[in-house]
Amino acid sequence: MYSVAERRNKALKMLKEDGQVSVAELSELLDVSEVTIRKDLQYLEKRNLLIRTHGGAMQNDYLVHDQHFEEKSKHFHEEKRRIGEAAANLVKDGDTLILDAGTTIMQIARQLHGKRKLTILTSAVNVAMELNRIPDIQLIILGGVIRQTSAAVVGPYAESMVSEHFCSKLFLAGDGFDPEFGLTTTNALEAHLNRVMIRSAQETIVVMDSSKFGKRGLSRICGVESISTIITDSGIPDGIRRMLEEKEVNLIIA
Repeated sequence: MYSVAERRNKALKMLKEDGQVSVAELSELLDVSEVTIRKDLQYLEKRNLLIRTHGGAMQNDYLVHDQHFEEKSKHFHEEKRRIGEAAANLVKDGDTLILDAGTTIMQIARQLHGKRKLTILTSAVNVAMELNRIPDIQLIILGGVIRQTSAAVVGPYAESMVSEHFCSKLFLAGDGFDPEFGLTTTNALEAHLNRVMIRSAQETIVVMDSSKFGKRGLSRICGVESISTIITDSGIPDGIRRMLEEKEVNLIIA
């Protein structure tokens, strides 16, 4: 039988390892009632050690704030490079692609040199400049209002342009992902454009480093059911990895 302190420490350890915990899982593992587990989680939440959710809890640093793309590019650079390489390996000559904005998306663009007869739509000005260096490519940059923090266009002009096309693959970044809320970003207009992109693509491939799992941005883009593939690094929490496998999402560890 676990003591009260041991139960709570076990919950915090699992939360750190898996990015989330469920009441049912803790109840079975610790051999106590779900009512007891809920009281433990309530106690830990009052001490700012976690955030309770429907049916469980998540880490208390789960909210993601908007950052300039140059600041984002300083973090997890090698992981993003590997993710970009793995994503580019999925691209075939003649593909039609939509590329979202983001520092990981930029790594994909840098790995597309050598591909032939691509048609690419992108919302990111800096990504478009990188793609413009590639020969034998038809590049379509969306129009709209530029967000300085992401160097990406948003708004009805961009949405209208995307809706007039249908592409084989969408490479989509995000600022956070958790199993309950789905894929998120920090900007509502970008989230709306991303949803239009999903409707305009045959396949949605999410690229993000593992630090973004278990976190949420302001605006929801989509649920896990809209995602066919996720490419990330080996730091993805075990709990989220298991959930994605149960949902039959193709998970690629770069």
